[in-house]
Amino acid sequence: MQFIDPHIHMVSRTTNDYEAMREAGIVAIIEPAFWLGQARTNVGSFKDYFSSLVGWERFRASQFGIKHYCTIGLNSKEANNAPVAEQVMEILPQFLAKEGVVAVGEIGYDDQSDVEDKYFRLQLELAKDFDLPVMVHTPHRDKKNGTIRSMDVIEEHGIPPHMVVIDHNNEETVKSVLDRGYWAGFTIYPKTKMSKERMVAVVKKYGSERIIVDSSADWGVSDPLSVPKTAALMEKEGVSKEDIHLTCYQNALSVYGQSGQFNENDWKQDLLVDRSDRHEGNTILRGQTPEQRSFKNKI
Repeated sequence: MQFIDPHIHMVSRTTNDYEAMREAGIVAIIEPAFWLGQARTNVGSFKDYFSSLVGWERFRASQFGIKHYCTIGLNSKEANNAPVAEQVMEILPQFLAKEGVVAVGEIGYDDQSDVEDKYFRLQLELAKDFDLPVMVHTPHRDKKNGTIRSMDVIEEHGIPPHMVVIDHNNEETVKSVLDRGYWAGFTIYPKTKMSKERMVAVVKKYGSERIIVDSSADWGVSDPLSVPKTAALMEKEGVSKEDIHLTCYQNALSVYGQSGQFNENDWKQDLLVDRSDRHEGNTILRGQTPEQRSFKNKI
């Protein structure tokens, strides 16, 4: 079985993670623009970070037989620094037009402040300008009200729900998200957010329509194999292969494929990777002998 992880922060993961992900059947990933654990202090750091998402990290993933895509946006937590946020808004359009960018995101609310609301709305308008899907970060505090508020604002801006993934759902939010026609993403963490067991229960209760499993693995305690591990538990607990395929592969392909940048043909053929390849003069190798790796992808 093959998998897509449509929300994972590989800039903070290791090459061992890439090896393990590929071995577990992950063939494509989406890396949303994110905050780095501490505040960035100037627009130049955002520019370099966005450049790494569309450049180096895309290359690094390819060396392990994984197709890398990303979303670009001003994260809600960093939107509260208004002077820097204003400058970030100026550079976003140049990155939203880059190859491999499949959505505006992850954007939304953290503290649900007025300034977060301002930049959320501005970025929704950018999504309309670029005809891109939107990945919405729902707040960790007061999640239910923040999720409802996010959907209300999206509808005020006239963006249809089929173009939006509401992510970081839980049992408290899933029904309202699905009832309003949005895609519902679930972040599977080892100890917080959603567990594998809770995710299985959600799929058994609500089915697989518009439900997406992801890992959101980052620099904290998280697991880059959350998607295949959840799929394995689903199978063990009697969830159908069709529902597993939809929640752990096809639904992500369907929503982000609307960008025109996320295509199954990009990874369905067998791959031959030459690890002597370079990106701007650099390789993933540190003194090792270059090798060729063959990856079987045919579905």
